[in-house]
Amino acid sequence: MLPFYLFTLFATVQGQNRPLPGCCSFESSTCGYTSDPDFTSWTLNKDGSFISVDTGLEYQNSQEKRPEGEERSSCAGRERASTGHCGSTQTASDSWLISSIDLQNTTEPYRIVIDGRPGESTGSSVAIFEIRISSGYCLECNYEESHLCGYRNQWNTNINCTGRGEERGNLFSVYTRDQAGQYQDLGRSDPEDQNLNDWTNTTSEWIPVQVDIKAPHPLQVVFEVAFNSPRGGQVALDDITFFLPSSVVQRQVEPTFDPSIANCDFEGGFCRYTQDQKEGSPWKRVSVKPNIYRTGDHTTGAGSFLLAHSRLNPRAGYISRLLGPLLPGNMKYCLRFHYSLHGFIQTDQALTVYLQDQSGITQERIWTQNDKSRGVWIATEITFQSPHVANVVFVSTCTNFWDCGSVALDDISVSLGDCDLTTGLLLSVPGHCNFETGHCGYIQDKEGDKGDWVLVRGPTPTSCTGPRGDHTTGVGYYMHIEASNMLPGQNARLFSSPLRGSRCPQCLRFFYHMYGSGTGELSIHLRKDGKDELLWKRTGEQSITWLRATVEYRSDQQHQIVFEAIRGSSIRSDIAIDNIVFESGPCPDIEVKMTHSSGNSNDIE
Repeated sequence: MLPFYLFTLFATVQGQNRPLPGCCSFESSTCGYTSDPDFTSWTLNKDGSFISVDTGLEYQNSQEKRPEGEERSSCAGRERASTGHCGSTQTASDSWLISSIDLQNTTEPYRIVIDGRPGESTGSSVAIFEIRISSGYCLECNYEESHLCGYRNQWNTNINCTGRGEERGNLFSVYTRDQAGQYQDLGRSDPEDQNLNDWTNTTSEWIPVQVDIKAPHPLQVVFEVAFNSPRGGQVALDDITFFLPSSVVQRQVEPTFDPSIANCDFEGGFCRYTQDQKEGSPWKRVSVKPNIYRTGDHTTGAGSFLLAHSRLNPRAGYISRLLGPLLPGNMKYCLRFHYSLHGFIQTDQALTVYLQDQSGITQERIWTQNDKSRGVWIATEITFQSPHVANVVFVSTCTNFWDCGSVALDDISVSLGDCDLTTGLLLSVPGHCNFETGHCGYIQDKEGDKGDWVLVRGPTPTSCTGPRGDHTTGVGYYMHIEASNMLPGQNARLFSSPLRGSRCPQCLRFFYHMYGSGTGELSIHLRKDGKDELLWKRTGEQSITWLRATVEYRSDQQHQIVFEAIRGSSIRSDIAIDNIVFESGPCPDIEVKMTHSSGNSNDIE
């Protein structure tokens, strides 16, 4: 049985570890980094984001500019005379460059000292955009130090599982391994395999190797050695470096296919989705004006979505098929969409998703709905891959009119990669909170209100008020006030974390739910200098569905956003919020058209 030596590298070690003291994004301060008084000062950009030293009249070419920050993990001594040299660069560039340095372990306190030396010509400057320090090692490694730079050995006894023949010679291979445990070959020293990068068969010389790695999600790099000889063998590895390609190289390695062509929220039509005209009943594009009887679309609460098997169709049995655009083969995709079921007794055939080849003959089922009919928008994601060009087909089947209800479909999106590897990234976007992992830094007002916002999931306890589920997934979390625990007129206030000011407009988006005969008031306030400014307000019952709110505001200084809910006249006054997003710049205009569209759209009052 052949021995395997595996060396694995966590390419996301810095991204996953908690930043240590000494990190700084220079958004509003220098985070404790100070300029050496004996030299010209570093300057914080007036809009934040970076510090710089520039060539000026007072500048002498022999001078040095040093920001100094107290740090425990450093390569520079506390005294300037004992300063150690970690690295330097003389590369000039009009764009930001990334540099990384391994800092030695030590229990003694040290400082990091950065010397900036602009050129002699007017306008020359040295700038620092961000300093990030984390435990572990940088990705570059030349093995000069007495460690493996975070790589680790692993003995693999499952040689027969690799599919290689016992007659083959010694092998040296490189793979990537994603978080789902799936491997992808990058190259190997195997001239018999023409489908992979071939480096060499046997040699006693150092061979430089470069491979392209596309990493839309965290992964590991695995170096594997297999010896198939009684005498064994020897493989040497040195100078491992990871770097971002130049813009020209990056354009060449980027895939030419854009999966977003399959995205559609149905606000302006069917996008690139088509109906199967050979059989069955077509999907209808409908709009529901906000009301207390029917659920609106998922995108805004007052927009458009697709509906199958509604009472608009009098036939007793039918099939509705919706075909997406063609997708290239041999690529992994993540399909996400929202669906809602109403009135079904049996839901096993309510909605099914297939992959259909280009001929339209062969189909592969990749997902079947098995949830109960709850009348809420449910988020779904499916990872799939086809060896051939194929399209996604949404099929809803109803064989008995009296046993079936309606199927709603909205917000379809397709992206490259495995859904399991991108979900976490989507949930951690800065300025975006869907309350799936907690309160996101939002805190209760302990002095200016009489009630609390509560993190919950599912329907609220009191009937005929509140949402049936959250807006994000239908089965997740949201914040709400429980009116039965409050008296009429009492309020609950929720503060955001302190937000950085800007001279430019800022856009706040969120979803709110105000359903119930005794619903009170929901308002948004801008809080700065201890005073509140009203930005937005809704009073009374609005709709049985989640509605999107868009608020544009300005604040040139640090501030907070306050969500305030006031309990109405009865216990049917639950108010909820979800999916809060802050964006820089003005809010784009959003128009929801409720009028007829030729042949394929209906307004439902």
